[in-house]
Amino acid sequence: MIVSMMQVIFEIPDVDSIKEKRRVIRSIKDKLQKRFHMSAAEVDLQDSLSFAQIGAAMVSNSKKFGESVMNKAFQIIEDETPTRVQDVTIHSEEF
Repeated sequence: MIVSMMQVIFEIPDVDSIKEKRRVIRSIKDKLQKRFHMSAAEVDLQDSLSFAQIGAAMVSNSKKFGESVMNKAFQIIEDETPTRVQDVTIHSEEF
């Protein structure tokens, strides 16, 4: 069993409230869950107004497949959301 994981730290410019930030984060999590059938959650930086950190994971039987899905998911975050990516880490582990 291979678990592929992604951690993304991004900036959300032009938000004035935590409510707006949560709306953007919820939108990103929903896209990842619906399009790629992966688990996603805000894992850190909850107190920051302009930065967020999302973690995502999926189980597959191939490291190559899992990491390719994570890369596609990252492209969606980069291309379709109003954020500026600061850091991304994609990693797979075999159990």
